[in-house]
Amino acid sequence: MKQWHPQQTPALILLVMAFILGGVLPRPTQAQAAEPIYTIGIVPQFESRKIRRIWQPIVNYLKKETGYQFRIKGSPTIGEFEQEVFRGEFDFAYMNPLHLVIGNKKVGYRPMLRDIDKELKGVLVVKKESGIRHVSELAGQPVAFPSPHALGASILIRQALEDIFKIKVVPVYAKTHDSVYLNVLLGATVAGGGVQQTLSRQPIERKDALRVLYTTVGVPSHPLAVLPTVPADVALAVQAAMLHLGEFPQGRALLEHIPMKKIGVTDLKTYQSLTQMGLDRFYQGVL
Repeated sequence: MKQWHPQQTPALILLVMAFILGGVLPRPTQAQAAEPIYTIGIVPQFESRKIRRIWQPIVNYLKKETGYQFRIKGSPTIGEFEQEVFRGEFDFAYMNPLHLVIGNKKVGYRPMLRDIDKELKGVLVVKKESGIRHVSELAGQPVAFPSPHALGASILIRQALEDIFKIKVVPVYAKTHDSVYLNVLLGATVAGGGVQQTLSRQPIERKDALRVLYTTVGVPSHPLAVLPTVPADVALAVQAAMLHLGEFPQGRALLEHIPMKKIGVTDLKTYQSLTQMGLDRFYQGVL
């Protein structure tokens, strides 16, 4: 058997260096390449730090449970978020039901999960000590909304103002639900539009200082939707992991902050009723 001798070392080193400099060392296989990072968009009902506090533990759980990589992709306003949805910039997105209907038509988003125990209802709030007792008293007054296209907090309320109460108000767009409630409390507007879920998540001192003047009809709650370009096995893994969160107390506590108190599977048919509500007049240039 041929023996190895120390004097062979320089030749061996030269051979290895030749491989390195010549670029002929084995290249990483596709499996060894960087894993894809799937983006998750969240409609900015709350300010960005609060959204990250709510969703980052869920994203960390998804990474651990599925083995895939995820990243929250923030949007500063609801208006910017919806345009990103309509361009298909999120792999997964938690969005309002009308965003889903339009996003499905434009880029194919499919709903996966929603709170199956709750409907989305708009709430029109005033300061608790306000003398306003009837919606008709808001005619010609400044009223805060998160954005022109927020479904429950803006569109459903504006539909009721026009169709039921036959009045017009002066809209003030405050960007987030949190800002709407602050506008009302600070007296910048006489009333504001939100949804019951975000109102219930306000600090107790804010919530106790507001009074619900009117509640709209209900529509199916916000879905978590997926872009059709996401591989089916990844989408199914996310769906299964999220459903599993709803099976134990700590997981349910995380979901309640979204808020999504009873998570369940949903489909596009659930949201088709939205197309028959005549809401397109509030979505000019988008539908």
